[in-house]
Amino acid sequence: MTYFHPVRLLVSRVRRGFSLVEMMACVSIIGIIAFMAIPSITRMRGESERNLAITRAEALNLAQATFIQVKGRTEAALLWNNATSDENRYKLLKEYMSYPEASLSLYMPSGYSLKFSNKITNMEKAELKLGNTKVFY
Repeated sequence: MTYFHPVRLLVSRVRRGFSLVEMMACVSIIGIIAFMAIPSITRMRGESERNLAITRAEALNLAQATFIQVKGRTEAALLWNNATSDENRYKLLKEYMSYPEASLSLYMPSGYSLKFSNKITNMEKAELKLGNTKVFY
């Protein structure tokens, strides 16, 4: 006669894997965490794009100052007035910048625009806008 020990019998029937309830609890916890995190992530992304736009506007202001120093006030003003669009003025400043993009629209983050002053000798900051709203920096 074979005798089976009850404790050994229970040990041999060890469960493998997770039950449906455990899996649903895990998925719901992950969902709650994602629900709480996504607004923060999108807000941080918007803030980082704003900071990038401000940094790039400042880089253009610095390039403008360098352009005046290298060319001299008279020649810089003449070249600036001949370049009537912001895109053409950006092309004048490209050689005084680190890692410039091919065009001003590519250089600025999506949704942001930049307007240069009509007179370079006034040393005014470029106007930065997000849509129709002016961004102060």
